[in-house]
Amino acid sequence: MLPLLLMLLGCAANKKSSIDLQAVKFSSRPKNIILLIGDGMALPQVSAHQYWQGIGNSIFEKFPIIGFHKSYSHDELVTDSAAGATAFACGQKTTNGAIGVLPPDNEPCITVLEDLDRKGFATGMVVACTATHATPACFIAHRELRAFTEEIALDYLKTDIDCFIGGGEALFNERPDKLDLTDSLRRKGYVVRSGTNFNRLPLDGSAPFIQFTHEREPPTASGGRKYMPYATEMVCQYLQKRSPKGFFLMVEGSQIDWAGHANDRNWLRAEMKDFDKTISKALEFAASNGETLVIVTGDHECGGLALVKASSKKQFLPSFSTHLHTAVNVPVYAYGPMQNLFSGTYENTGIYYKIYEALGLIGSEQ
Repeated sequence: MLPLLLMLLGCAANKKSSIDLQAVKFSSRPKNIILLIGDGMALPQVSAHQYWQGIGNSIFEKFPIIGFHKSYSHDELVTDSAAGATAFACGQKTTNGAIGVLPPDNEPCITVLEDLDRKGFATGMVVACTATHATPACFIAHRELRAFTEEIALDYLKTDIDCFIGGGEALFNERPDKLDLTDSLRRKGYVVRSGTNFNRLPLDGSAPFIQFTHEREPPTASGGRKYMPYATEMVCQYLQKRSPKGFFLMVEGSQIDWAGHANDRNWLRAEMKDFDKTISKALEFAASNGETLVIVTGDHECGGLALVKASSKKQFLPSFSTHLHTAVNVPVYAYGPMQNLFSGTYENTGIYYKIYEALGLIGSEQ
């Protein structure tokens, strides 16, 4: 009797914790887009995570659609995060290091976040890095080099993003030019908060907000950073209150890349686990309404990770071949209305155009 009871309890617990993606009836087109980017994440990182989690326990295994994108930049086979994110944000390839500008003259390109904001969508970003880091910067800023972080911070005053959660407060209020951009944001109507307590935010949708979780870079997932899954869940609920038209949300698992650069398997394992939990929150939201398209991908691979045979037949040994990025193709996972658009193999710029096709829009004004 006791074994049967334990089995039934186990089944109930599994049922409670699982996401039933199959039972959802989708709308004909998505109203909301959630783009989750694992910086430095490609198939090796996903594969390692699946084995670390245990076969069948990874969120990546729940997606019904998978494709691959070719990550190379405008003039180099191996991209960096700036060129990779610009391709997603603008639908065009650019040179490594460029933030939302295109060759040969570094002309600004209108990003998907900027364009959808103008079209009446609510917009937001949640990241595990600073606001001025390459990936978030490419969706809101236009600078020749990613190193121009103080200038990138100024660009946050030019686009009416509805919310941002991430690090980098010091780049807004401890500047060589003595400007206090947090005051400027408040004058524009933003609620600006510090820390990882979200209780004082206007979550009823009454005002835009920026929450700086840390003065500079947030800590690692194993070093105390815990806000990403909850912040993603919270922002989805908030953004749907901001506009009846829908929303665009970009979420970045920023430090997967840093773990790859450091060739640190334990760091990588913790970051992938945190990203898994974050993706789960996005999928739970999408499954709750049937009108949200979730896209998960990486901008490039980092570390040249290989999963080689270990002494145990049921274990692997993570082996890095470089401290830099590599040119391997990157998986793209999709769930929601128009999910089939993301199968196959295509350029990284294709993600931008597939988002617009899914929404039934003609694209940006560039």
